Amino acid sequence: MKDAQKMQQTLLEIQENLGNEEVEGTAGGGLIKVKATGKHFIKSIKISPEAVDKDDLETLEDLVTAAVNDAINKANALAAERMNSVTGGLDIPGLGKLF
Repeated sequence: MKDAQKMQQTLLEIQENLGNEEVEGTAGGGLIKVKATGKHFIKSIKISPEAVDKDDLETLEDLVTAAVNDAINKANALAAERMNSVTGGLDIPGLGKLF
């Protein structure tokens, strides 16, 4: 029981620390860069001037969407990596809701 409590405390600390860790999602070969925290908070979006074509805003919108999704996927992978380091990859019911 004591080990379970220690694991729970460690997982809560990991969850808290994910807010301080950053990932970067990209699209268009780096034309769009999105920085997000491990808790999915978008910190910045950088758009290269080469990505901007006033006659084709749809492509720019698609690239921004792809970069945001890439950042979210990387944040999810980071959270899973941190969590697995404590749980050893065990699927413990309810833990998925922490991240």
